[in-house]
Amino acid sequence: MKNTDLIFPLVLLLTACQQQSSFQPELTEQADTGRWYSQQQVESGKKLFAANCAICHGANAQATPNWKTTDSNGNFPPPPLNGSAHAWHHPLATLGEVIEGGGQPMGGIMPPFGEKLTEEQILAVIAGFQSHWDQSTYQKWLSIEQQSRKK
Repeated sequence: MKNTDLIFPLVLLLTACQQQSSFQPELTEQADTGRWYSQQQVESGKKLFAANCAICHGANAQATPNWKTTDSNGNFPPPPLNGSAHAWHHPLATLGEVIEGGGQPMGGIMPPFGEKLTEEQILAVIAGFQSHWDQSTYQKWLSIEQQSRKK
């Protein structure tokens, strides 16, 4: 076997590895929002959120007032994503993976959306709910996000 015979499989393998979702877009501050996402992503994300997430998390990502109280099955209701709960404690990779794969691996009951939404759409959904966060909450999250990328 020639060395050149190995090139195609190697290129194919490297391409496949690069196509895995990472949920780590550039954190370049966008001129129209001052955050990692654009206003266009927010608008798209809010539409996707309304169609897929609002039924559980609320129209403005506010969830329900009793989100800290378990139901009769011992499950917690969906948490707020508007910056008033713990979503801001998680980097994009975690937020994206939960949306993509569902909440079951983390002990939740949220269904997976990975077969319904693309990585780009999932990032737009995150942009949509992060747009509800005040600047202080966003800055705390950004620090967590930056630290997660140093690992």
